Amino acid sequence: MAGQDSASTGADGSEGYDLVVVANRLPVDFSVGDDGEVDWQRSPGGLVTALEPVMREADGAWVGWSGAPDLAHEPFEADGMLLVPVTLSAGEIERYYEGFSNDTLWPLYHDVIAPPTYHRQWFDAYRKVNQRFAEAAAAQAAHGGVVWVHDYQLQLVPKMLRELRPDLRIGFFDHIPFPAVELFQQLPWRKQIIEGLLGADLVGFQRGGDASNFLRSVRRLTGHTTRGSIVTTLDEHGRPGRRVRAAAFPISIDTNYFDQLARSPEVQARAKEIRTDLGDPDVMMLGVDRLDYTKGIRHRIKAYGEILQDGRIDVEHTTLVQVASPSRENVGAYQELRDDVEVLVGRINGEFGELGHSAIHYLHHSYPPEEMAALYLAADVMLVTSLRDGMNLVAKEYIAARHDLGGVLVLSEFTGAADELAPGPLLVNPHDIDGMKDIIVAAAHMEEREKRRRMRNLRRKVMADDVAKWSKAFLGVLTAVPSRSSHV
Repeated sequence: MAGQDSASTGADGSEGYDLVVVANRLPVDFSVGDDGEVDWQRSPGGLVTALEPVMREADGAWVGWSGAPDLAHEPFEADGMLLVPVTLSAGEIERYYEGFSNDTLWPLYHDVIAPPTYHRQWFDAYRKVNQRFAEAAAAQAAHGGVVWVHDYQLQLVPKMLRELRPDLRIGFFDHIPFPAVELFQQLPWRKQIIEGLLGADLVGFQRGGDASNFLRSVRRLTGHTTRGSIVTTLDEHGRPGRRVRAAAFPISIDTNYFDQLARSPEVQARAKEIRTDLGDPDVMMLGVDRLDYTKGIRHRIKAYGEILQDGRIDVEHTTLVQVASPSRENVGAYQELRDDVEVLVGRINGEFGELGHSAIHYLHHSYPPEEMAALYLAADVMLVTSLRDGMNLVAKEYIAARHDLGGVLVLSEFTGAADELAPGPLLVNPHDIDGMKDIIVAAAHMEEREKRRRMRNLRRKVMADDVAKWSKAFLGVLTAVPSRSSHV
C-alpha cells in the first residue's frame, strides 16, 4: 500500500490512487501528539466495514474530516488505507455541519418532520467546504480513477470534482431519503444541489422511490432530459452531453459478523445476564436508535405507555429497553427531543413502575457491537418505528443476530428496510398510535411457530445480501455505465 511519501501508480503510469472514497468523516478517530505522531482508533460503522476490503484490493485513499475542529495533518496510513484529513474550523462545523447539513438538509430530506432552517451563510459555508473536499479528492485520484462520494453533506462535490478532473469516474451514494419534488423545491439552493449531484456518473439511493424523486426533481428544476433511470445532461449550448444513471442500491450490514458475534458463548451468556438483570420478564421489548426525531421514539414510547394503561400488558411480565445513542447535541431540535423523551419515560415509570420492575429502561449511551448483539439476542420484540429512514440497519442487525430464529421484528413501513424485508416483519404506521399498539401486542403474544417462520424468511433475505455485495454492486455499475452520449 502506498503511503504519503510514495504514491501508488495508476494504470497509465501517473501517480495517484485508483479508488478514492470521499465522506464527511474519516473511518478513524485520531489525535496528534506533541511530537507530531498520530494516534488513531478505528471508528465503528457500516460504511467502513463495506469499503475497507474493496479499498485494500483497489489501492485506495479515504478523504474525510477528523471530527474535531482545527485539527490539521498530512495524509497518513491507518488500517491499510491512506487517510486524507480535511480540516474544518469551529465556525465551519457550526455552519456547514450543524447548520446546513443537519438543520437544513436533514429535516427537509426526512419529510419536514422538523422544520428546516434556511440561512444563506450556512449554504455559503457548505459550498466552500464541499470545494475543499473536492480538491482533496482530486489531488489523490489516479488518472482515470474512481471516486466514490458519500451522503448529503457532500452533494456539491461531484460537479466540483468533475470540473477539476474530467478524467475521473465519479459515483455518489445518498444514505438518507431523497424528498419528493414538492418538498425539495422549498430549498433556495435546489438547482445547485441537483447540478452538483449530476456531476457524478452514477447516483445511488436506498430505495427506488428516492431515485424516482430525484429524477422528478431533475425534470422539474432543470433543462436536462430523462429517460427511465438515465439523465442526459445538456451543455451550455443545449447539446446532449454526459449521461448520468440514478438507481437504487439498498445498503446492508456485515451479516456474517453479527451472526458469528451472536453465536459466541460470551454474547450468549451476556444475553441471559441481561434478562436476569431485568427481572426475567416474559417479554423483553427493545428499541435501538440514535436520539433523532426521525426515529419515532416519542411515538413508540407513547404507544407503549397506553398499552400499559389499557392493561393489555403489565410491568411484572413485560419491559421495554430503549437505547438512545447521543446525537448532534448542539442542534436545538435534538436537545428538545432528549428533554421530551426523558420526561415521557419518567412519567410512565412513575405511573406504572413497581419495585424491581421498571416499565421502561432508558439508556442514553452508545454500546460496542458485542453488547448490541447480546441485547438483540435477549429481546423478544424489536421495535423499529421510524417516521422516515433511508434504510435502518438496526433492523438488519437484529435479524442477523437471531440465529436461534427467535424474536419478532416490528418495522415501520417508512423505512427502506420495509421494501426489502416484507412480509417477514410486522409493518406499522408509527403515526397510527392505535394501530401500532395492536401490532406491538400481537408481537408480544405471537406463537413460537409463527416467530420461527417469519425469522427464517427474514434471515434468508438478510444473510444473502451483505454489505460487501452492496459495495461491489455499486462499483460494478459505476465502472460499467457509459457516461457519454452518442452525440459527443
